[in-house]
Amino acid sequence: MIYDLEFPEGQVKLDSPFYVERPPIETISYQTVLKPGSLIRIKAPRQMGKSSLMARILQHSIQQEFLPVILDFKLADSKIFRDLDLFLKWFCLTIGRKLDLPNKLEEYWDDIFGSKTSCTDYFEKYILAQSDRPLVLALEEVDLIFAYPHLANDFFSLLRAWHEEAKNNFLWKKLRLILAHSTEVYIPLNINQSPFNVGLAIELPEFTSEQVLDLAKRHSLDWNSDHVSQLMAMLGGHPYLIRLALYHLATQQVTLGQFLQQAPTEAGFLGNFLRRHRSNLEQQIELANAMEKAISSAAPIRVESVTMFKLHSMGLVGFQGNKIYPRCELYRQYFGNR
Repeated sequence: MIYDLEFPEGQVKLDSPFYVERPPIETISYQTVLKPGSLIRIKAPRQMGKSSLMARILQHSIQQEFLPVILDFKLADSKIFRDLDLFLKWFCLTIGRKLDLPNKLEEYWDDIFGSKTSCTDYFEKYILAQSDRPLVLALEEVDLIFAYPHLANDFFSLLRAWHEEAKNNFLWKKLRLILAHSTEVYIPLNINQSPFNVGLAIELPEFTSEQVLDLAKRHSLDWNSDHVSQLMAMLGGHPYLIRLALYHLATQQVTLGQFLQQAPTEAGFLGNFLRRHRSNLEQQIELANAMEKAISSAAPIRVESVTMFKLHSMGLVGFQGNKIYPRCELYRQYFGNR
């Protein structure tokens, strides 16, 4: 079958023929979101497919007549994260707005009881009480909260408390939580108050060679395993990079040999992608230094934990125990020539 090509950017559309399932992840996620009070954690570096998977979980819940809400923390002003009360009010109102509910903060918010109790009351007595339908709350970019430890401790302990409350409270059983994050939780959280050690943990893997070959055929490329091996030797199985490469190859802008030769250069089709990474590293000298050491070492290296997790969240390195290494040959060649 011949499909209309799609330039890869952002979430893969729900009806796209270029979405690649990674069994059994989708099936398990679809089953879990239907369970009362469930919590799903999706972890993977950027551009690995978190948003695309989340969208499909939400679509599955819609088919069961659940209420879906996506909240992306990138949409919040930076000042929101500096004050717990302001943040939780923004959190409640943003979700209420997506559900077309009027602002009733004055009715439920009480400074005497504090922000967390007021937020809980707003959810339990107002948002969850509005409908008999389960609510699926999907939170994207929760990593942004890690940069504000005091807020993170209070907010994440609140989510954990809501998840625990669902074990006994009918109203809270209606809430399903999906958390998507790019990096390990590198801030100290009480193990009994963290939402990151309960629920279903999903860690998105890279594409396999079989998946890449299948995707190449969907791009109408007459490929075999040798072609796949050559491409993956440079890019690994990184979903976004694989799709970007196949798009340019399918539009006959370049041959595989030309693509591989140009890939780790500013002039190649991946130039913008690589420049964004270089710019981000240049703004964080500790990350740049660690990446330089990883590139120049023939073996995995040890770096400070937060630096390791941040590089991994960017998709630049892989883990081997407590050590890191360049995630693919593309990065080794590009950054090695800087």
